[in-house]
Amino acid sequence: MASTDALDVRPIAPADSEAVWPLSIEAGWNQNLADWRFMLGAGRGFGCVAPDGTWQASSLVLPLGRNLAWISMVLVTQARRRGGVGTGLLKRCIDEVRQAGAVAGLDATEQGRPIYLPLGFRDLYPIARWHFDAATEAVAPPAGVTVRPFAVADLPRLALYDRPLTGMERPSILAHLALRRPERAWIAEDAAGKIVGYALGREGRTATSLGPVVADREDIALALVSRAAAAAPGPFIIDVPGVHAALRSWLERQGAVSPRGYMRMTLGEAKRLDDPTHVFALAGPELG
Repeated sequence: MASTDALDVRPIAPADSEAVWPLSIEAGWNQNLADWRFMLGAGRGFGCVAPDGTWQASSLVLPLGRNLAWISMVLVTQARRRGGVGTGLLKRCIDEVRQAGAVAGLDATEQGRPIYLPLGFRDLYPIARWHFDAATEAVAPPAGVTVRPFAVADLPRLALYDRPLTGMERPSILAHLALRRPERAWIAEDAAGKIVGYALGREGRTATSLGPVVADREDIALALVSRAAAAAPGPFIIDVPGVHAALRSWLERQGAVSPRGYMRMTLGEAKRLDDPTHVFALAGPELG
């Protein structure tokens, strides 16, 4: 395993976004330049460069409150792989999280999970990534529930609703997504005007990412997802915890396919993070 000292790890600043973006393009990932700028501004990036200054590897720690931080964007260009670079950067991220007194979380691919398990990470639940071109089947909200477009005034209530159901403190992420693509942002309320669900989304390099979607019940989540998908053309990707059978069935009826999945993992105990009952779509592996 390479040490981070030997790797000459350097901070990645928001100003480096355009220079580091090719790493995720080479990997075939969906992040665009706006994603990189937001992530590096909200979190702490670390990476390695070639002698000519080209970024050859990246990693990211994104705080989600005082007690939780998300590790993501561990990318190594083809020429630097198999030399311990990715593992070295991962260990640097883990050290950063531990020094902050927080628990580290991440979404592992099938290839990454065998690396994380020996480091002490534990499985929480599986996630399926679905791809589909369009929503052809509208879903009406259940009786007593209204789905309406997001308004800026909803932001404080949105963060208060989200935290106890997800175990994450992420008001800046929710605000960024809601304001970045308001046509994908929808709120579900009961007859008393209480929030009972929401859906957000963002454009990506190759597809629109739908999520996060958080709701009291799956029938509410289905109405939100169908509304967010119908708001503008696709194609779409959506990351859904495996426990949500009704949402999975709806996606299959839209012609969705799931060629890959993830395992949500943590290094330590994170309150409420292991329960996806109310989490119907993730913000994405890079945002938690």
